[in-house]
Amino acid sequence: MGTQIHWLAILVAAVAGFAVGGVWYGPLLGKAWMAERGVTPESAKDGFNMPLVFGTTFVLNLVAAFVLDHVFGTYGHPAMGLAVMIAGGVALGFIATSIGVNYLFSRMSLKLFLIDAGYWLVIYCVMGAILAALS
Repeated sequence: MGTQIHWLAILVAAVAGFAVGGVWYGPLLGKAWMAERGVTPESAKDGFNMPLVFGTTFVLNLVAAFVLDHVFGTYGHPAMGLAVMIAGGVALGFIATSIGVNYLFSRMSLKLFLIDAGYWLVIYCVMGAILAALS
């Protein structure tokens, strides 16, 4: 049994995820993230292929939104509240725990973990809300 794919909702969710990243790692927490990563404004420009990084980021956001849409399809495309809860559960249960393990072994700071895991929680909740609204 297949589920309907909501292409417009997936595209809008991916764009929104990209926009959240721009705000999250820009004016909101960009300086704190750079400090925790040991990145300076000068070093951030060295060897940084912006079209490749941003283009790949957008494609990966499309994949995430597509998979989240599929997950929602298995629930019969839930209403907004449940969709946001499911999306948040995916972010906390799979993404945050996975990067948490990596950050522990990489000896990354708790602050960096909270910045990055918080981003994924927000982006998935936003994507979930958009997919629920447009599906």
